[in-house]
Amino acid sequence: MKMQDLQLAKLRLKEENLNLVIAKKGHIIFETKSHGIVGFLKAIEKLSKELLGSSVADRIVGRAAAMLCAYSRVVSVFAVTISEEGIKVLEDNNVFYQFEKRVPNILNNKRTDVCPFEKITANLSSPKEAYKKLKSLVGFSHQNQ
Repeated sequence: MKMQDLQLAKLRLKEENLNLVIAKKGHIIFETKSHGIVGFLKAIEKLSKELLGSSVADRIVGRAAAMLCAYSRVVSVFAVTISEEGIKVLEDNNVFYQFEKRVPNILNNKRTDVCPFEKITANLSSPKEAYKKLKSLVGFSHQNQ
């Protein structure tokens, strides 16, 4: 079932041009077109423990997204683009992964520097700590827009 979930999420991601799809037990339990880690944070907020054992298909998986996967205890991840740090986090947390393109770093939208979410999680080793930090940062910035 786990590989079927990953294939289901991957197919939906590509067919619907989404940025994040989460599947579990043969069903899509979350999907979004939100960019960055905002979508994943929304999934965690909405589904919480339901994410345990699920499969994730994401356009971009860097260290920050990988930390959220580890925090949510997903079992498998498909990434269109994955960073070296993203791979390291997934491997360290025994999360199965597949990808299309491997890159040294995830860059910001302007491609001028490393993604700010990557910088924030660079020195964090705990997925729980990363989740709390990313959530407070994103929550704070959205309240001020």
